Amino acid sequence: MANAIAVTDADFESEVEKHEGLAVVDFWATWCGPCRMVAPIVEQLAAEYEGKAKVLKLDVDTNQRTATKFNIRSIPQILFFKDGKLVDTVVGAVPRTVLEGKFKQHA
Repeated sequence: MANAIAVTDADFESEVEKHEGLAVVDFWATWCGPCRMVAPIVEQLAAEYEGKAKVLKLDVDTNQRTATKFNIRSIPQILFFKDGKLVDTVVGAVPRTVLEGKFKQHA
C-alpha cells in the first residue's frame, strides 16, 4: 500500500469526514479475494490522482465501528466523500474503467 493511506476508526473523522475535497475510501479485508483484485486498481488511481483525491483503505475486520456506521455489508466497497459528505458508492470488484469514471466525476 504505497499510495493509499490506511485509516482506522480512531482517525476516520479527521482523515475523511473533515477533509476538504475528494476522499475515496476502500473498505476491504485481508481474506477477501475480490478486495485483492481491486486493490492494485485503487493503488494506481491513488497515484494518478495524487493532489486531486485522497485515497484511503479501511480494514473492516479491525474497524467495525466505521464499517457499521456506513452500513458496509459487502466488500470491497468504495465510498466517495466530497468535503466530508458521502456522494457515491461502488460495490464489488469492478473494472478499472468504472472506478476511473467515478474519480473523474468527483475530482
